[in-house]
Amino acid sequence: MNVLNIPVSPDVLARWAEWLAPPVQPFFLTEAEAVALKLPTLASAEWNPSPELRDTFALWALDSAANRVALLSEADWNGLSIPVRRQLLRLQIGYGRGNLPHAKAFADLLPEPQRGRFVWWSSMLTPEIVARAVSAESSACQREQVPDAVWQAAEALLPRARALAGTFAAGSGSNCFGTVMAAAGTVGAELEWMQREPFEAFLAAHTRSGGMDDQPGTVLVWRSAGGQVEHAAVTLGAGWALHKPSQTWMTPRAVLPTQVLIRASRTPGQRLERRRLS
Repeated sequence: MNVLNIPVSPDVLARWAEWLAPPVQPFFLTEAEAVALKLPTLASAEWNPSPELRDTFALWALDSAANRVALLSEADWNGLSIPVRRQLLRLQIGYGRGNLPHAKAFADLLPEPQRGRFVWWSSMLTPEIVARAVSAESSACQREQVPDAVWQAAEALLPRARALAGTFAAGSGSNCFGTVMAAAGTVGAELEWMQREPFEAFLAAHTRSGGMDDQPGTVLVWRSAGGQVEHAAVTLGAGWALHKPSQTWMTPRAVLPTQVLIRASRTPGQRLERRRLS
């Protein structure tokens, strides 16, 4: 099966399904809300999810007011009254918990009708549903549209770009910084949750100011108002560029038209600078 124009094996789809709908899922509450809903909880800080579940549920965006977590199985969820389920969903949306899809986006694939936002459980998932859920997270890779001549011209500066393009990481962590560094030849960088400091060291050692979007090897660097690097991509030449949109397991190392990638990466308050690989 292809996901975002990338071949994905049944084993990978099965692994994604486990991350999308783990046997026990978190529902975040205040202590008063937990008491009112009669739900057993523990302190949110005591729950130690994997990096993949952190990204599935967007825990980095969670409102800190929700300092309690109820860990519910599908049986637990089904045992709750409909009013309690609805209230829990409203609270999760308000607190910023991720992985609460809109029913209309999956209406043709769901075994039973759903309304509004809902919770994924493993009994609901098929490979087609998993593929669509992941596809909603980023733009389809256009690797196959890049002419051979472009790849060949880029190889001197980006020896691993072609091999990385159109691939999913094995899990969460692999990010934009590591993708750029690996494309430029830094061995193993694509496997790490690359931090800002080593990426800045890479820029200092291997790039110089400047670069052109239609030439291979221009590193696109987005910085916050304070100068902190926030995102990066690299041009392949002839109007194409490579990036990984985020560190999450759902986003691939994708090739897009350079201007499309730049528009998609714009964030208020950030500025784009260009550096040339040397």
